[in-house]
This record gives sequence, C-alpha cells and structure tokens, in this order.
Amino acid sequence: MTTPPAPEPTPASNEDILVQSLPTVSRLALAYAPRSARVQTLALLALDTRLAGLLRNSREPMLAQLRLSWWRESLSQPADKWPEGEPLLALLRTWDGHHGGLVSLVNGWEALTGPAPLPASALEAMAQGRAASFATLAQALGCNRELAAVQRLARSWALADLAMRLGHESERDAARTLALTDRARGVRLSRRLRPLMVLHGLADRRLDKGEEAATSPAAVLKAMRLGLLGF
Repeated sequence: MTTPPAPEPTPASNEDILVQSLPTVSRLALAYAPRSARVQTLALLALDTRLAGLLRNSREPMLAQLRLSWWRESLSQPADKWPEGEPLLALLRTWDGHHGGLVSLVNGWEALTGPAPLPASALEAMAQGRAASFATLAQALGCNRELAAVQRLARSWALADLAMRLGHESERDAARTLALTDRARGVRLSRRLRPLMVLHGLADRRLDKGEEAATSPAAVLKAMRLGLLGF
C-alpha cells in the first residue's frame, strides 16, 4: 500500500511570524486583545520588540542609532511610501495613518543608547516614549477618551519593566526608584486595551517579587483576571 505524501506545510503569515518574535509575556498579553484590536496591538508589541533587539544586537551605540533612524524615517512617512516586504510595516498599515505617533517609541529606545550608567532622564525618556506609543494605539483603536489613563499605565509599566531588565546595577536601581514612586494602581481600561493592563500587572508583580517568572502559575492567573475582567 502506497503511503500518501505528507501535506505541504502552510506558509506562515505575517501575523504568525511577528507573534513568534514576541517575548512570552507580550504573547500572553496579546492573547487578551479582542479581534477588533489584535492586529494593531500586535504591530505595536512587535515594533517594541524589534527596537529592543536593535539595541541588544548592535555592538556600537552608533550602529543602533543608525538602525533606529531607519525606523524613525519610515514611521514619519505616509504608509504608501513604505517599501514592500517588511511584515511589520505591513501590519502598521492597519493603523490608518496614526503610525507617525510611534516615532516617540523610537526616540525612547534611542535614549538608552548613551554611555552607562544612563541618567534618570534617559529612563524617563524611554518611559515617556512607550507611554506615547500606547496612547497612539488607543487613538488608532478609537479609544480617545482613555488617553490619559493609557499614558499613566504605560509609563508605570515601562519603568517597572526597565527595573527588571537593565543590565547596569545603578540603572536598575534608578528605574526601580522611579517605578515605585510613580506606580499606577487601580487604573482600568476598556477591553480593546486590556493587553496593556496585563503587561503592567505582570511587571508590577515582578517589581514586588523580584525575579520570579512572569509566567508562573500565579502570574498567569493574574493575567487572566486582568485580561478578562479588567481588575
């Protein structure tokens, strides 16, 4: 009896490729985005991940700055001027022209390319850049009434995340001090913005508990509560 040939593997879509590029915590947060907000949210999380990778994989700050400048220039242009073949830019077309606000995220990451130890002003700039990028996402999703809450929660998340990830001890300490001073507690967002609540809740939990895995059973339960119930 002849064995039928194995089916050809289905090519991965742009979305699949970008989801796989995300850190585990970002993928967990994305799981709580409703269908109407999933692609736009994925685009932001993937861009944040891509920019982080540029810094991590560049041996010299100048090289990272050059790579960041390409993204700054691209995001400053209309979407119809973008080159074809870049999956992330393809997803950002769903932002209906709001993508220009993401230049702030590029600037935030560039603030981290200075010599160590970074000053508190660089950490503040990074937090503000991430906060502005999530406010831009809220605008792209039509959640204009939530801009202030989004910026507050995203800034708090960014500082807590930095406190866990920075390599230089004095930078981690500075980020932790800022994060503890500017904690956002009790901020609630609509369903389309729940992934940010998950990111913030898990980062805030790690800030309290140190290096405990962000995807431990207790953390996953917290993510479910935030993602499904919003508190």
